[in-house]
Amino acid sequence: MTLREYLGRSRAPRYSLVFALPLLLLYEGLSAVLTGSAVEGVRNGADVLLKTLFLALGGRNGLYVFGALLVGGGVWLVWRDRRAAREPYEPRVFAWMALESTAYAAVFGALVGWLTALVLTGPRGLAIGGVAALGLPTQLVISLGAGLYEELAFRVLLVGALLRVFTLLLPTGRSVGTVLAVVLSALIFSAFHYIGSLGDTFSVPSFTFRAIAGVAFSVLYVTRGFGIAAWTHALYDLGLSILQAG
Repeated sequence: MTLREYLGRSRAPRYSLVFALPLLLLYEGLSAVLTGSAVEGVRNGADVLLKTLFLALGGRNGLYVFGALLVGGGVWLVWRDRRAAREPYEPRVFAWMALESTAYAAVFGALVGWLTALVLTGPRGLAIGGVAALGLPTQLVISLGAGLYEELAFRVLLVGALLRVFTLLLPTGRSVGTVLAVVLSALIFSAFHYIGSLGDTFSVPSFTFRAIAGVAFSVLYVTRGFGIAAWTHALYDLGLSILQAG
């Protein structure tokens, strides 16, 4: 398998979505153990946002619709991709994806902190804010949810929607639309961290840091796909939670 083949396969739904599946199982399973509910207790904010929309539309049945769309949509994308590829899975692709995600997670904090310092005197790490006072198990669960649901909400849905709109409206082509979608989604992603009872207290340095982190995650999603972006985000937040607890 050449590097070009790996880069293509790791972005494809048959690998990317299957690679992200353990995040869904771990987060939902551990959340149910800690909170005993699919929507109550301390959960990732993006998870609550998405599920609240479906609860508002359909009550408790809205959660079943959400779950069916999430799982069913993923299964359909994987099936369609596997049918087109007509080749068996290569386990080493998943192994390389895990190593790639771990490497990105290890360097993201220093890279984003350095970029922030070029703009203003900012923090050197991405503070979790309102969850810092929570117990380590809850912080770890929320970190898993950040990788899954924040990437789903702010990269798959938001970046995807913005990219489609900008590509249709702007005559300059897809590249300009991609840049605008990445930047705007990063600003929205940063602002989201200050909403709700567990939201952080707003400050320009932390907002700037999170916005730059949002650009980094959006670029990673556009170039490397959902699975690697989700695991990078989750591993980064997991590492930060452990460091804060230490």
